[in-house]
Amino acid sequence: MDFTLPEELRILREQLRRFVDAEIIPHERETLEDSGDELKPEWRARLVKGAKDLGIWMMEVPEEHGGAGLNLVGRAVVWQELARTIGLPSRGETITGPSVRHILYNLEGELREKYLLPVLRGEKKACFAQTEPDAGSDPGGMRTTAVLDGDHYVINGTKRFISGAGRSHFMQLMAATDRAKGSRGGISCFLVDMDTPGVKLGARYQTMMGDAPWEIILDNVRVPAKNMIGEEGGGFKLGQKWLGTGRVKHGARALGVAERCLEMATSYAKQRATFGKPLAERQGIQWMLADIYIELEAARLLVFQAASKLDAGEDARTDAYICKYFADEMAFRAADACMQIHGGIGLTTDLPIEKFWRQQRSYRITEGASEVMKHVIARHVLKTY
Repeated sequence: MDFTLPEELRILREQLRRFVDAEIIPHERETLEDSGDELKPEWRARLVKGAKDLGIWMMEVPEEHGGAGLNLVGRAVVWQELARTIGLPSRGETITGPSVRHILYNLEGELREKYLLPVLRGEKKACFAQTEPDAGSDPGGMRTTAVLDGDHYVINGTKRFISGAGRSHFMQLMAATDRAKGSRGGISCFLVDMDTPGVKLGARYQTMMGDAPWEIILDNVRVPAKNMIGEEGGGFKLGQKWLGTGRVKHGARALGVAERCLEMATSYAKQRATFGKPLAERQGIQWMLADIYIELEAARLLVFQAASKLDAGEDARTDAYICKYFADEMAFRAADACMQIHGGIGLTTDLPIEKFWRQQRSYRITEGASEVMKHVIARHVLKTY
């Protein structure tokens, strides 16, 4: 099996590395708004120009819609390199163009004109509303309901931890059209405008990452039946297709974090001396660095194997679970070890380590908690062996 990147992606990776090292890392405490999930306007203009020059603008958008159409392996390369800095939002806006979940590419006719194209043009923003107070890792327990009433669905319920809800023009909303069936044909996906009567933003949750996702309350919200994406009961499958890509994205970003932490820890260990010797000569420190490197190399193979399989159209759900679990856990350990090696200075905001640590601690829960990933992997093992 060949794990070598194609020449064009190796070149892209080198160009991105130089761009991040020269244009972002020296200023990474200056680029973000206080919210942490948006770039300051002047930095956004500057970094978007750089992304366009590199050819990664609209990289996730298919060529038929005017985008760069990078495959998942190519996107993983970009996500990895951009994750080496805390100067870009870990969630929220990016410098690679509009975030369009694949669900919107299923739209046709009027819905395509109203929702997909304005997002591609940057005129509208969308959020994805699935998580609920009692249904996070288990969407089958969803309590938000959609009941058909003539040519409309009436939706009631509450969504929680919805990133970007306060800046969005519409949401891709998951709701139960048959609670008895749960995730096995009972969940449907709807396009709901945020200004629809009955839609209200509730609490906002300030997180350790600095971002602040929203609660969305839906009280007798009437949505045209034509605003359902796909067939009734098919929403969970649509969401799962996107989540596979999202888990590879998690894995790729974790590679970038771990690589930066390894670079920093190694450099500091060579420079910092205690009791007459550099830290790098202490076996305890050497083993910490070796552990980071070994796990980073293993995670790299898992991430690009999952991406390659998904690009080839293979059933790579388990591969995506594995790469998300292993890489996020690995990067957290790398950030923790990097902080330990740096000692007191590693706890300060003078260095990016504490931000990486908080980020990776968060990622062990969001978009699929580590325990859920292992549960699904275990089910695969029990069926296979």
